[in-house]
Amino acid sequence: MLAMISHYECREHDAGPLHPETSARLDAINNQLIMSGMDYVVQHHDAPLVTREQLERVHVSEYLDRVYALAPGQDMKSVEIDGDTVMSPGTLRAAERAAGAGVHGVDLIMEGRANPVFCAIRPPGHHAESDKAMGFCLFNNIAVAAAHAMEAHGLDRVAIIDFDVHHGNGTEEIFKDDKRVLFCSSFQHPFYPFTGHEKETDNLVDVPLSAGAGGAEYREAVMEHWIPHLNDFKPQFVFISAGFDAHVADDMSSLQLVDSDYEWITDELKTVANTHAEGRVLSMLEGGYEPAALARSVVKHLSTLLG
Repeated sequence: MLAMISHYECREHDAGPLHPETSARLDAINNQLIMSGMDYVVQHHDAPLVTREQLERVHVSEYLDRVYALAPGQDMKSVEIDGDTVMSPGTLRAAERAAGAGVHGVDLIMEGRANPVFCAIRPPGHHAESDKAMGFCLFNNIAVAAAHAMEAHGLDRVAIIDFDVHHGNGTEEIFKDDKRVLFCSSFQHPFYPFTGHEKETDNLVDVPLSAGAGGAEYREAVMEHWIPHLNDFKPQFVFISAGFDAHVADDMSSLQLVDSDYEWITDELKTVANTHAEGRVLSMLEGGYEPAALARSVVKHLSTLLG
């Protein structure tokens, strides 16, 4: 059973009237699910609040203290963390729900209550480093989920695949020295956050793509670089940082992916999970800022996961 985890408080994060990361993204996904008929085959769950212990598996305590101290109360003005990252009165709770969603998703899968799981959450997380918020992200949601799988459920080989158009610098920074985690990331380069370069180590596989690259280049890079490492690593759980901002209709970037490319990569990752991880897949929303393209791509992603 495909489960979808979200929470109404994820809509309460308000980054400002001109900011691309808005609650309309979640609304578009929900509307497309209904129009496609998939809403009737999805098990819906509310995201719980993440705990301090779960956050401290990937974030240093001093950083968390700063975030909680900066969080504005109701009727207070928003606080700018950096030029891209804003905390409104509803942001902290939204971020706690976003990180909690991944933890709950892992528990659902490991306890045999659902699989696969998609977390429709905001704010996103993959730019948040162990001690820094950036790029719209406060807590690294996918890292919190992966750490929970290892610490609470005893897994010792998990893969995180990030196909957002931006390099998942935060996830890489958190796990770069942890051999239990294989991190595979594709991204436009050079581009924000101006980190990442072509590398292949035992646990890091970065695939930079030039502006203008489309599905053919993307698929070739995945088959040449990601899939061999994933099959050698034999992950016990597959995590997906699912960013859909490399879509040709999304003006956040200059890559040229289309709906069917997201269907294709999902199928490849599902095959890896079925081969090595007992089918365990948890996907978490990252980027994707053109609502119609985002919604269509997410439904392609989910229908492929569901099979």
